[in-house]
Amino acid sequence: MTAPTVSADDLRVRDAVLQELDWDSQFDAATVGVSARNGAVTLTGSIDTYAAKLAAERAAKRVRGVRAVANDIAVRLRQPRGDEDIARDAAHELARRPTVPTSVQAAVHQGTVTLTGTVLTLFQRAIAENAMAHIPGVHQVINRLQIAVGISPDVERRLAQAIRRNGDVMSRGVQATVAGGTVTLKGTVPTWLAREAAATAAMHAPGISHIANELTVPDPDAEPDNVEQDLC
Repeated sequence: MTAPTVSADDLRVRDAVLQELDWDSQFDAATVGVSARNGAVTLTGSIDTYAAKLAAERAAKRVRGVRAVANDIAVRLRQPRGDEDIARDAAHELARRPTVPTSVQAAVHQGTVTLTGTVLTLFQRAIAENAMAHIPGVHQVINRLQIAVGISPDVERRLAQAIRRNGDVMSRGVQATVAGGTVTLKGTVPTWLAREAAATAAMHAPGISHIANELTVPDPDAEPDNVEQDLC
């Protein structure tokens, strides 16, 4: 059986991801391994917190040429913590975030935190999950928070205004439509940062339970004329 060959582009992406991980000061990248093939990057090794694992994934996604990331990093604590300590911290973290409704609850089992309850927006859902990710001892967060039903008739108009206000989106050509509890974003944006910023803006829309982000980012290796045409 012939082993898959690694192209020069794969090596370039792998090395760039390694450099970006090393540059990011949110975690120690010394024990993280990277492989790349056809734009898909796999992260392996170990790291000391769940939040650091997610930060490493975000760092890899920032690298030019990366189209997908498989995050197989294991969370290995320097000092293990019991579920009782994690649960106490989880209750504290939820209580200190006034934007997270009091209906949100966290259950802890063997280092895995499961969130249940109801929130108003996807952004509140993400805030609750992010709070759990930074608790020492957490290996995984399972987010089962539901979005409260109820979409105002003018949500599509207000969302379009929010996207236009966002300086990170560079929103020319971005269309946002709402059907049921889903926002669909279409069009072309110049960077992955702009693509993520548009999705973040949509996360604040009350009653929205899903975002279909169909925004495209031009190929960075395309000819400049093609890029200008895509942005028009």
